[in-house]
Amino acid sequence: MPGLRHFDNLGTARFVTFTCYRRHRYLTSAFAREITVQGLVHLRTQREIRILGWVLMPEHVHLLLLPPDGLKLGEAIGQFKSWTARQILNASEFKGGVLRRNDGSPALWQRRCYDHNCRTADVVRQKIAYCHKNPVRQKLVAEPAEWPWSSYNWYRGKGLILLDIDGIEM
Repeated sequence: MPGLRHFDNLGTARFVTFTCYRRHRYLTSAFAREITVQGLVHLRTQREIRILGWVLMPEHVHLLLLPPDGLKLGEAIGQFKSWTARQILNASEFKGGVLRRNDGSPALWQRRCYDHNCRTADVVRQKIAYCHKNPVRQKLVAEPAEWPWSSYNWYRGKGLILLDIDGIEM
């Protein structure tokens, strides 16, 4: 989407959504989910982006992030998507089974992402709840605790925790 603007350096949490190319369900693969979580760990530890909440869905990702001052979040997300795409699409289980862009290049992610500045702690909590309820809304599980690819179990303090997050401290 030409002209889509991102507002950095406001000191606010950001709700970010990005989608697999043509909503293909690449993230049903355990390997693809593992690589995506590894990419999130990198964002948190190497880019110093605080992760407040997250969910991996079969065809999209929602993140609640608090980037450090001076970081261009769109560039960091672009690098995350590029790295995860290379790792996932080069795996043997995906060879020959990937969608291609018009120029013939393999595609994992849509080129752009959606982001929303969350100006209050209440909005952050609403977006985290939205993430955690997403697998239930899509009828993938009956309860959020049954979906291990989110921050829900971290907030509960029990269950499988795939990624330490930073929680809400606003």
